[in-house]
Amino acid sequence: MTTSTFGATSTTEDVLSGVNLKGKRILVTGVSAGLGVETARSLVAHGAYVMGAARDLIKAEGATEQVRKDAAANDGGFELIELDLGDLKSVRAAADKLITKGELFDVVIANAGLMATPFGHTVDGFETQFGTNHLGHFVFVNRIAPLIRDGGRLVNLSSAGHRYSNVDLDDPNFEKTPYEPFVAYGRSKTANILFAVAFDKRHRGRGVRATAVHPGGIQTELGRYSEPGRIEKLLADINRQLAEQGKGPFQWKTVPQGAATSVWAGVVASGDEVGAQYCENCHVGIVVADDVPVTVISEGVRAYALDPANAEALWKKSEEMVGESF
Repeated sequence: MTTSTFGATSTTEDVLSGVNLKGKRILVTGVSAGLGVETARSLVAHGAYVMGAARDLIKAEGATEQVRKDAAANDGGFELIELDLGDLKSVRAAADKLITKGELFDVVIANAGLMATPFGHTVDGFETQFGTNHLGHFVFVNRIAPLIRDGGRLVNLSSAGHRYSNVDLDDPNFEKTPYEPFVAYGRSKTANILFAVAFDKRHRGRGVRATAVHPGGIQTELGRYSEPGRIEKLLADINRQLAEQGKGPFQWKTVPQGAATSVWAGVVASGDEVGAQYCENCHVGIVVADDVPVTVISEGVRAYALDPANAEALWKKSEEMVGESF
């Protein structure tokens, strides 16, 4: 099976068929539920050593029982590290711990995230979604960047939700703008793509490539904050638009189908193919104009999310916000 034959229904097992990851060390954030657990499981099942990061280690221990079994059965390895992306003190402590250990990683998959939370702030005073989904990973990944092996890879989990909004660098914490959960989510997911673009530019000289992926619509814990009926209404709108375009209805993905794109972009596709790109359904996404309504788009990435100037502006603003230069 060549990479070009993978698609929306491909699973982690499909994309990793025949792939031996023995000797590969991979870091995955958010391994206490859903995609993070399956991403870790599929990698260790092919012999990789996975370092899983999670905010709640007790929850993660319970959630990763199968990961440990698959690691033991396939000569892989698995361990956990505590990382609360909503608290920069925790982020810096986790990064320092890894730097002190000094062991290199072939791939870092920034998988953890929140979606459509009520208005709130992280420990450091940032709007919850931007602070957790983007700034927490921004500090963590940049601090451990020296541990990404030459020729390695960074995979940032973004979402089709990035189409709701570009980043707002004048008002990242919604101090002047009325708060809307999905707009805030969109900003944070656009930031995940832009961070990959800017990171790729800084590290490709040593063969490290960064990419962003949309896993697809999956019924995981991610939707737990959405008000009742919100997702259903959104799906009804999307299905109406798809029907008008003569397309079939929206299909939920299973967790193994959702994790497939992360794994494909991390260890199967070539760096040149995915570097500074947005991937979905196990291929590189097409660019769609910024003015096309959200509900009309079934695939693709907004131009603003791949714009290098936008990526640089976000990087600078992020450094200002976290008080650290990279």
